[in-house]
Amino acid sequence: MDVGVWLVGARGSVATTVVTGAAALRSGLAAPIGCVTEGSDFAAAGLPPLDRLVFGGHDIASTPLPKRAEELSRAGVIPPPLAELVRQDLEAADAEVRPGIAAGERPGSMAGTEIGEEAGEETQAAIARRLVRDISDFRERRGLARVVVIHVASTEPPARPHPAHQSLAALTSALELPGNVLPPSSLYAFAALSAGCAYVDFTPSTGVSLPALDELARTQGVPYAGRDAKTGETLVKTALAPMFADRALAVRSWSGTNLLGGGDGATLADPAAGESKRISKDRALPGILGHQVEGQTHIDHVPHLGDWKTAWDHITFEGFLGVRMTLQFTWQGCDSALAAPLVLDLARLMARAHERGRSGAVKELGFFFKDPIALDEHRLQSQYELLRAFAGALS
Repeated sequence: MDVGVWLVGARGSVATTVVTGAAALRSGLAAPIGCVTEGSDFAAAGLPPLDRLVFGGHDIASTPLPKRAEELSRAGVIPPPLAELVRQDLEAADAEVRPGIAAGERPGSMAGTEIGEEAGEETQAAIARRLVRDISDFRERRGLARVVVIHVASTEPPARPHPAHQSLAALTSALELPGNVLPPSSLYAFAALSAGCAYVDFTPSTGVSLPALDELARTQGVPYAGRDAKTGETLVKTALAPMFADRALAVRSWSGTNLLGGGDGATLADPAAGESKRISKDRALPGILGHQVEGQTHIDHVPHLGDWKTAWDHITFEGFLGVRMTLQFTWQGCDSALAAPLVLDLARLMARAHERGRSGAVKELGFFFKDPIALDEHRLQSQYELLRAFAGALS
């Protein structure tokens, strides 16, 4: 049977590249470069084939997927002929996109008010029921074995703590009252888990990382994973930092400057949203090196870069007799092209984990994330060994 992939932020650059890429792979128009799960270590894991993935999602944007693919093609993200060659697939996925919810909106201002409720009286519980219906209808109409919900929408500021976040009973009661108890990412997670779907936080937004939502996932018997996909600078950090630790070289400072264009750059230009990203990006080094180091990660919005990003890192360290040395690296990449194959990997792995009865946090998928839920291991190779063992257990 087919497996559904429900993308929150379904008309964004990452989601558009995911749908385009999956269609290209299905048609033999592209090779699965960047798809970890296409490697030999995963051949016996029983993962759903890439050509059995069916796409839908939520978004507040109105630009249809074929148009977004054309825009990405002009920007050099999608090869020029490809958007037209897979137009039917893009149209089919776009037909499954439903109105989403936006950060900062008050209950009652969102599309899909419950029948019998007046605008302005809609609670987050009612919004969640509407989201659940969208996902459940997609699963039933398409005859899907299961659906994996993946949050690829814009990064939110860190959520304000709320007493209802601590238990499912408290959260369920609070959602029936007026007001915003959950940020949008967590409301999407609540809906996905309530619909019996596996859930992935691809961004550093709060999402599923609340005790009440962990309780919900275990109650529903569904798995979740996240947070903040590791696609660029932090990927290099988690591969490079263990070298210093293993060679007993004393890292004294590690400073990074990130230049981002496109929607991601515009979102992270907001200090509050940027703080979520910086917190996530700065998790790895202390965990690998065993101590804090001087330096910060800076994020600057450069609109002209479009979907490309550049990271420049400057590292100072000491060798024998305290001799001071430096290392610098520059990473330049296309964010959507780096992220899209990981979305496909996570969809396949989570669908199989759900099928095999996993529930709660799937820490073995920490390989894919900057701030992995339920996992303190940040060394890339060690994370990969956990992932490989996990794949073996799925077979």
